[in-house]
Amino acid sequence: PLPPLSIFSRNIMRNTLRRFALFTSSNRRVKKDRIWRAMHTPSTRPVASERLAATRSIQDDTKDSKQPVLMDKFGRFHNYLRISLTERCNLRCQYCMPEEGVKLTPEERLLTADEIKRIFNIFVADGVNRIRLTGGEPLLRKDLTDIVKTANDLRPNGLREIAMTTNGITLGRKVPELVEAGLDSVNVSLDTLDPFKFQLLTRRKGMEKVLESVQTALDHGIKVKVNAVIIRGLNDDDVMGFADMAVDRPLEVRFIEYMPFDGNRWDRSKLVPYQELVERIGKKHPSLSRVKHEDAPNAVSKLWHVEGWKGRIGFISSMTDHFCDTCNRVRVTADGHLKVCLFGNEEISLRDAMRAGASDQELRRIINQTLQKKKAQHAGMMNLAKSTMRPMTTIGG
Repeated sequence: PLPPLSIFSRNIMRNTLRRFALFTSSNRRVKKDRIWRAMHTPSTRPVASERLAATRSIQDDTKDSKQPVLMDKFGRFHNYLRISLTERCNLRCQYCMPEEGVKLTPEERLLTADEIKRIFNIFVADGVNRIRLTGGEPLLRKDLTDIVKTANDLRPNGLREIAMTTNGITLGRKVPELVEAGLDSVNVSLDTLDPFKFQLLTRRKGMEKVLESVQTALDHGIKVKVNAVIIRGLNDDDVMGFADMAVDRPLEVRFIEYMPFDGNRWDRSKLVPYQELVERIGKKHPSLSRVKHEDAPNAVSKLWHVEGWKGRIGFISSMTDHFCDTCNRVRVTADGHLKVCLFGNEEISLRDAMRAGASDQELRRIINQTLQKKKAQHAGMMNLAKSTMRPMTTIGG
């Protein structure tokens, strides 16, 4: 028998075998890795012609696949597209971005109206029936009304709902034209009913304008949801006031668990679990009850109702009771990156592919390839708190 190898010799042999395995890996795998890295890291991406050529080499693997484009490997079909129209915002909410703001993407690297239209067309053709326009603050985009009209033209192709998430500061004066263009619903972000705390949370004034916008939207007959991120010790004493908004208004007030993003100083002690909020509200309103029959199959909000109220309240429990197993959402950032999970760093640039000359079919294959990397669920709140993610304003709320 051969004498045993020394530790030093075994390490040499192991490293040699590893280098050999890497050297003999297929060209297709090398090209896959190259294009994925390039599209994930804009600063190191190759020139447009090289990106498209490498992308096509990846797509050969799935050209005969019969799987729906928007279905992931866990069987989740993604019929809900959230697309950010801008990274800019006129507020500086503490849970969304750092006080000093964020470094914005240059205008020429943001999606154009034509590119947004193309993305709409592809996703709706493949089964998306709900589009949400986000930001930043989408109302800061000058061509917002035209973008809503573009989406509205896709109703005959299966699109059912056009929604928007906004901070509401300038919503009031825009509501009439947006409703005429085809907007169906708005989610208004409002985290306190106290003017002083509003300025503390958002680092700006304007709470009265937001409340006026909520009423204006209701007066124009569109669905309204008020989203409040609850942070212990800061605005959790506003919970009862928010709940009371649903007493005589046909809206939904939704309490969102505080989530970790870059620059928002998330801390576990600041998180108020949704069950705690249910108990608080239930003590004041004993008839508070769950309305599971009204929950959509892919709903993120757990709906509750109090007898005699015109509206409802909901709880988005992303941290303490996630809903990843029924997730049907994909996101496209303002700079054109497809993001399949809010808490994931897996992204690929549809913008780069479009500008490199990719066909609609090639874009579909890129979308499907990216969806196959979507995980069964996010990493859990403590692991998320340790990870590095984009600030919320650059993802799209």
